[in-house]
Amino acid sequence: MTDSLPADVADVLAAVLSKDSPVHAVLRRQIPHLSVRARCTCGCGTAYFELDPDEVEPAPTGGGVVVAAGAQLVTEADEYPGEVLAFTQGGYLAWLEVCSWSDDIEVTLAAARRWLRPRS
Repeated sequence: MTDSLPADVADVLAAVLSKDSPVHAVLRRQIPHLSVRARCTCGCGTAYFELDPDEVEPAPTGGGVVVAAGAQLVTEADEYPGEVLAFTQGGYLAWLEVCSWSDDIEVTLAAARRWLRPRS
């Protein structure tokens, strides 16, 4: 976990970027340089990042906006209420999105910390 990010953001980013891949390795090195510039106002926890690109190298994700990592959310009752996606822009972490697929289960970044199931 990094001191510059809220615990929920740092924990979920670490989990969704845990895959042993060259892209994830570069993105993990960006985490200590991130700060949260804004959060979604609905309460879901989605976080928009600020990063000085002169401090870190870009990940090989391409020049546009890309979903660089994601994880499904699976509750203890084996329900699938949503997912978390890490977006990059130009190879730099841009935001962490919380997506809800359920009208019955509140999906937040805090809940995602318990329910993450990283994609293979």
